[in-house]
Amino acid sequence: MAATVYIVFYSLYHHIYTVAKEVQAGLEAQGVTVKLFQVPETLSDDVLQKMGAPPKINVPIIKPEQLTEADGIIWGVPVRFGQAPAQLMSFLDATGGLWAKGALAGKPTSIFFSSGSQHGGQESVVYNTMSYFAHHGMMFVPLGMANPNLGDNSEVVGGSLWGSGTVAGGDGSRQISEKEKEIARSQGENFAKVAIAMTKGKAVLEKAAEKKQPVPPKTDEAKPTPVAKKTVDEKKKTVDEKKKTVDEKKKKKFFKGCICM
Repeated sequence: MAATVYIVFYSLYHHIYTVAKEVQAGLEAQGVTVKLFQVPETLSDDVLQKMGAPPKINVPIIKPEQLTEADGIIWGVPVRFGQAPAQLMSFLDATGGLWAKGALAGKPTSIFFSSGSQHGGQESVVYNTMSYFAHHGMMFVPLGMANPNLGDNSEVVGGSLWGSGTVAGGDGSRQISEKEKEIARSQGENFAKVAIAMTKGKAVLEKAAEKKQPVPPKTDEAKPTPVAKKTVDEKKKTVDEKKKTVDEKKKKKFFKGCICM
C-alpha cells in the first residue's frame, strides 16, 4: 500500500505553488501518491484585483475533514510578518473538530515557505506554525542539511534546515532558482521515506491486531472433571457426617459421665 501525502498551501503570486511542484516531484520519485490542495481564499475578488494578483491556480480547495485521508501533510506557507498568512491561519483554526477527536495525531508533517528576502522570516514562520502541529499531536519532520545547496553562500538561496523555500523579492519578481528547486525535491524525497516507513509500520500493527486471538484457558488433564469434583465433595461430606456422628456420641458419653457440668 503506497503512502499518500497531501501538499496543502496558499499561493497568491504562485511562488509557493512553484515550490510545491518541486516537493511533489521529490515525493513521487520515492513512489508516494501526492495530492495538491489550496486553502480557501479570504480576500474578495476586488481586493485581489487591486493587489495585482494573477488568476487562481487550478488546484482543488481543501476542507479540514479531508486532512484525515492523508498519511502525511506538507504545508506551503508564504511568510507574512514572520508567520503564516491569514488564509492559512483561518484554515488551521477550523481544524478544532479534528483536534477534539485526535484525528491528526501521529501524522508526519512539514513546511516549505517563501519570503520577500533572506531575512524575511523563513525560520520564524516555522516556529509560529508548529504550535498547531503540537496541539494536534503531529510529528514535525525537518529538512535538515539534506542538500548541499543549503550551505551555498555564493548567491541568494532560500530554505533552511527547517524546510525548503524561495526568496521572491520585495516586488515578487524573483523566481525560484535551480538550487532552490533541488532543495525542495530533497525535502520531498526525505519526507517520503518517513511517510512510507510509518505507513508500513501502521499496516503491520493493524495486521497483527487482526490476527490476535483470545488465548484459550489452559487445560489440566489432572484436574478433576465436574463429576469427579462432585464425587470428592460427596465423599468429604460423608466423612464429615461420620465425624459429626462420632463427636456427638463422644459428647453424649461425656455428658452422661459428667453431669456436673
